[in-house]
Amino acid sequence: MCDGKDKLISGRPLTYRQALNLVWPIILAQAATALTGIVDTATMGKFGDKVDLAAVAIAAVAFSFVYWGFGFLRMSTTGLTAQAIGQNDRPESRAVLVRSLGLGLVFGLCLLSLGTVLKFVTFYIFQAASDVEGLAGAYFEARIWGAPALLMGYGITGWLLGTGRTRALLAFQLVLNGLNAGLDFYFVAYLDWGPAGIGAGTAIAEWVALGFGLIIVRDHFRRLPQLWSRARLSALLIANRDIMIRTLALLFCFAWFVNAGTRIGTAQLAGNEVLLQFVTVAAFVLDGFAFIAEKEAGEAYGARDLQRLKHVMRITTQLALLSGLAISISFYLGGAGIIQTFISDDEARLAALNFLPYCALVPLIGVMAFQLDGLFIGTLQGKALRMAGLIAAIGYVATDTVMRPWGNHGVWLAFLSLYLWRAVSLGLYWPRLCRQLEK
Repeated sequence: MCDGKDKLISGRPLTYRQALNLVWPIILAQAATALTGIVDTATMGKFGDKVDLAAVAIAAVAFSFVYWGFGFLRMSTTGLTAQAIGQNDRPESRAVLVRSLGLGLVFGLCLLSLGTVLKFVTFYIFQAASDVEGLAGAYFEARIWGAPALLMGYGITGWLLGTGRTRALLAFQLVLNGLNAGLDFYFVAYLDWGPAGIGAGTAIAEWVALGFGLIIVRDHFRRLPQLWSRARLSALLIANRDIMIRTLALLFCFAWFVNAGTRIGTAQLAGNEVLLQFVTVAAFVLDGFAFIAEKEAGEAYGARDLQRLKHVMRITTQLALLSGLAISISFYLGGAGIIQTFISDDEARLAALNFLPYCALVPLIGVMAFQLDGLFIGTLQGKALRMAGLIAAIGYVATDTVMRPWGNHGVWLAFLSLYLWRAVSLGLYWPRLCRQLEK
């Protein structure tokens, strides 16, 4: 740890009240996103069987791997925007938005054109049963059409976070996820489209939300500096490269987790997918505090203010720890009732209930990993993010391999270790960040 008293020397101090005012719209926005996954799982649980659940599990993780792999568009946009504001360069903060939208469009069109190849690679990796693979393929083919809209939406989301416009972000996410959940339910429950209906509803919602997001930010396309200067574009691409490697490493870990359930059996795969929705809910809530850390740490870094940065991390981490504890207790006490209510398949329900205690530990154990992610993304410490992601992935896979004789107990213990690997590997780079700001 670096030395120095926790006293602000520049910029405004972040208070608990200000942090909560910033974070509650993010948490609601994240909750809306998590609710979509819950609606999808509950819809499949009610109107399908374990094969439908397994198909959605595989296809959803595949898209998570592909789309979250481009999450650098959101993360780098937040960091660069916040740092520009910390440097009092408002025109550059607006230019960051336009660059991110442009890159999102290009990458989205590339994904759309490579959809057949991506589907083949996905199912080659997972090697699920033929009935599961067929339904998952239908989901994939429908959802891929939303790729350009979603990736452009990452730029809007990142910019709204970087500028602290969290209430506008909430409105954007409510449109996206509210429409998504409604269409998914309609296509499955009323039209009986199965997993393909989940994919189609999501793709349609992504395009509608993009149009709404462009309306929100339309006034910021004026009075822009040079957009595509070599130096600015190089900085954006370097930041994106490192964050992409980090994100792909972590997504590989989640894919590994799902595939571990596949090795045990379809019922266990479905049960783990149900519990993964709980993990997603917790992550989305705790990410709210990490996102505030991104914004505030990015501004502090842009202003070269170490003490402000330390103050931000203390405030947001304390709030995140309290939230993580509350979520863990809620999952442990109330998770069984939710599982019994929404999952009709007996085997999948029993598999989820048996391993709920492991799932309940994730919110508390994962707090430091989320917070350190926010710190290093906001300050755009590419090397730290890249190396820590790779170290965490290697450590997790090694742990899972050692624990395979323990069956699904080993799968969940290894999954819990992933969050510890992430926190420790990022923490090693904290003194280096401090030295940068002390110069």
